[in-house]
Amino acid sequence: MTTLHIAITTHNLITILSLGFLGFAVSMLITPLYTTIAYKQEWWKRQRTEAWSGGKATVYAKLHAEKHKRHIPTMAGLIFVIAILLVTLFLNLSRGQTWLPLAGLVGAAAIGLADDFMNIRSVGGVAGMSARLKFALYSILLLIGGWWFYDKLGVHSIYLPWIAHNQWHVGVFIIALFWLVVIATAISVNFSDGLDGLAGGLLTSSFMAYAIISIVEGRTALAGFCLTVVGALLSYTWFNIYPARFFMGDVGAFALGTALGIIAFQTNTVYVLPLIGAVYVMETGSVIINRTSRKLRNGKKVFLSSPIHHHFEAIGWPETKVTMRFWILGQIASVLGLIVFLLGHRG
Repeated sequence: MTTLHIAITTHNLITILSLGFLGFAVSMLITPLYTTIAYKQEWWKRQRTEAWSGGKATVYAKLHAEKHKRHIPTMAGLIFVIAILLVTLFLNLSRGQTWLPLAGLVGAAAIGLADDFMNIRSVGGVAGMSARLKFALYSILLLIGGWWFYDKLGVHSIYLPWIAHNQWHVGVFIIALFWLVVIATAISVNFSDGLDGLAGGLLTSSFMAYAIISIVEGRTALAGFCLTVVGALLSYTWFNIYPARFFMGDVGAFALGTALGIIAFQTNTVYVLPLIGAVYVMETGSVIINRTSRKLRNGKKVFLSSPIHHHFEAIGWPETKVTMRFWILGQIASVLGLIVFLLGHRG
């Protein structure tokens, strides 16, 4: 049995915890400013009429018609993105640990912000930036990030426990792998942002798990970044739980999904990301299953609505029950991911 030794000074631990508190505090301070601007400028999220799995989103429209009548602003992801940016820039900037996840967070937020702004100024369908343009811009961002990871940080392999030598050397192809994993993570997190408080609670568990992983690996700056995200997310979720005062929008969901995928690479734990993010995988899987079923079975669906959290709403679960049960699933998934990480840890 391998013995785990975690060496962290009291000073470093206090710093990590303080960054989490500052993430929360700064986010709380920014919230009134965002709220004032958002309601004054009428940044209302438009109700989509097309389902992610194809066809008309009739079930979704029925479930959330009253919610959209309340005129709830979107783009609230700006709150925690700005908070994380400020705290990290001034107190936790590290070339080897926080540059890349911060750049990914801000870059993805910029693309998501453009998409959200187009959404609030347009009507009907899945309003916003065209999927093709968004995919292209996002791919360019991630390919640049993958190149930095490969060339500047000098990472040419990924760790896979329980195989010979534990290292899978991929060379320059790690750029493509970086692109694939991070874009899949961002899209999956975006699918999970569909109910009041859902994404905020799930992401809090995921980033907390990666804060623990970073501490075990001795990456204190990265652990501080993860806790900064957790703190800022807790502030956001305070206002986003049912009934939500605002939504994070793509500016928030894509930013956090991108940062989460990048952190999995920086901790060399891509192998546990699907476990820690099991709920995101489930959400995306339900969309793929429904889309495939509609194409192969003349429009018939497996789930009443997808992502799957809407299916549970459709069968009669209250929105709050779906959210809290998914939070529990996310917490269990994070614990399982940590167990697998520790079992496969190099020591």
